[in-house]
Amino acid sequence: MPERKDWMKRLAEVVGERNVVADEVGMEGYSHDEFASDEFNEAPLLVVKPQSESDVARVVAFCSEHGIPITPRGGGTGLSAACVPSKNGIVLSLERLSEVIEVDEDNHTITVQAGMTLERLYQEVTEAGLFFPPHPGDESAMVGGSVAANAGGSRAVKYGTIKRFVLGLQVVTADGSIVELGGKVMKASTGYKLQDLMIGSEGTLGIITRVTFALLPPPGSIQTLVAPFETTAQAVGAVPAILKRGIVPCAVEFVEHSVIRCGERLLKKSWPTHDGDASLMFILDGVSEEEVLSLGETIAEILEEHGAMDVLLAEHKGRQAEILEVRSMLYEALHPGTVELFDVCVPRSEIADHVAFIHELEERFGVSLPTYGHAADGNVHTHSMRVRIEDGELKEELPDWRETHVKVRDELYRDAIRRKGVISGEHGIGLAKKDFLADNVGEGAVALMKSVKRALDPKGILNPGKIFEV
Repeated sequence: MPERKDWMKRLAEVVGERNVVADEVGMEGYSHDEFASDEFNEAPLLVVKPQSESDVARVVAFCSEHGIPITPRGGGTGLSAACVPSKNGIVLSLERLSEVIEVDEDNHTITVQAGMTLERLYQEVTEAGLFFPPHPGDESAMVGGSVAANAGGSRAVKYGTIKRFVLGLQVVTADGSIVELGGKVMKASTGYKLQDLMIGSEGTLGIITRVTFALLPPPGSIQTLVAPFETTAQAVGAVPAILKRGIVPCAVEFVEHSVIRCGERLLKKSWPTHDGDASLMFILDGVSEEEVLSLGETIAEILEEHGAMDVLLAEHKGRQAEILEVRSMLYEALHPGTVELFDVCVPRSEIADHVAFIHELEERFGVSLPTYGHAADGNVHTHSMRVRIEDGELKEELPDWRETHVKVRDELYRDAIRRKGVISGEHGIGLAKKDFLADNVGEGAVALMKSVKRALDPKGILNPGKIFEV
């Protein structure tokens, strides 16, 4: 393996000197993602910022020749330490690959480079008069990372995760080759669907440099409903009744009012109701306002039959935006006191009992575990806190919070697995959850994953140590 100074010289020849970062201050922001604590932080030896797909390929070929670990990185917004640098390796940042390659309005597709932010993707799609349904959350996330994590979000109940909209990928393989996987076609039974291997692989099988997404016509109307319930169990228990009627909302969120108070304090904005212990929030979309309002009336009737204390319609777009902002900022409000944000996914019918178990953990360990999530797809977000919470304010640090966190995490994961759930619904495994993967999916499944890893990355240079050890 060459010395670090030789890496710098050779890689600077490939990407240009200004695209190689070697100073500690410049590299600090690349030593972590948005995982709540710093336990996995690792400084890279270098940060390399290619300006083209061919630059990426040349960098990977050099690293392959010399056995240098590579951690691909997008916006660094992940929550599982998946893009934390591998020890003694480089970060390959795709932030400068941010161009629109093509908007194909006839085929309802857009092809973009991996470093484009979701915010810009939504802008480009809207300007084309089309609609990209997945909305994982943080719009500073980049396209390549979102695909590599198979990002989800609240709209998954109607539209699925980001995987559903990936038609084609350009990928740089572990030896520095560029391959095109998939394309614009809606159907393909032509060999292995290799792009599906890359989706959710967290940069361990190949480096995504370009993505072709399927798009839809935009909805004609979007409305937001909020319904309070006496208990969380009542709230999530009402959702199956709606789905059984053949109604599939764009999104259905449940949130406990004790958690909402944190978002309200941060933003100095209000949630529509504080009656009861929890609310359901619905986002409804459709062709016309009449259709969506009619759908809302039907949902309101079902909710009232199942114990809703009220059903409130956001009266205008400004109020809709305010409601969504309070919900979306819960993570930011809780982040300063969070050790880890869990994202287990359980069958819908198990949400209420899983949340009840979380409250049992709170009582048993004397901690706050603020919980909210996607009521129609089973994705439950629970914050493991190192501080006490009172009326939406983060208070003093809890004694022995590190030991308590480990116990809570183990119990919570075991409960999710016991309910036939998974330890991650949308954040990925990374470093944070890899010790629990085999317990969840089984040793046999992990052995198959390792076989795929060895076949596609025989030298083990692509994001090593993430998901599992090889």
